[in-house]
Amino acid sequence: MATKIRLARHGHKDYAYYHIVVADSRSPRDGKIIERIGSFNPNTNPAAVVLDFDRALYWVGVGAQPTDTVRTILSGEGVLLMKHLNGGVAKGAFSQEEAQKRFDAWKAEKDAKNGKISKAEAEKKAAAAKALHAQEVETNKAKAAAIAQKRAEAAAELAAAAQEAAQEAAAAEAEAKGEEAPVEEPAAEETAEAEA
Repeated sequence: MATKIRLARHGHKDYAYYHIVVADSRSPRDGKIIERIGSFNPNTNPAAVVLDFDRALYWVGVGAQPTDTVRTILSGEGVLLMKHLNGGVAKGAFSQEEAQKRFDAWKAEKDAKNGKISKAEAEKKAAAAKALHAQEVETNKAKAAAIAQKRAEAAAELAAAAQEAAQEAAAAEAEAKGEEAPVEEPAAEETAEAEA
């Protein structure tokens, strides 16, 4: 029986996540499985991987063939490196303690790198959010200034219309009484200019 380590699809149309399973290569994708050894959710950033490390190492050690995607996942989790180190121990190249020490050093380096990447992404998102907020504040200030200007213009128009209506009412009242309409005297500056 050819055994494969592969992904079994779950979830719905726009939100697929996968179980990492060991199955006979002849069984369908979501069909009968031998064992479930983990899960993979590509919808998060970074993609979430939950893996039973010991069982994955066992199945790789007994010859189960991972698919390309699962091979990448196992490599990222260090299963293939540990298999390689165990091969060195079996050949007598170094001890199990040395193999574990090398694996721990690799894992620490990988975690530090992932921590830097996630920190950089968080800082990038924060900077983008801050820039967007500043842009929105500027837009809101411009809108508020435009609204204030329109309101001032409307108030000036209303005041002019009210003054004009008051003058017309005074003229109509004077005409009704038979008097001449009061004439507004020009300002002192205008009369001085006219005399000159």
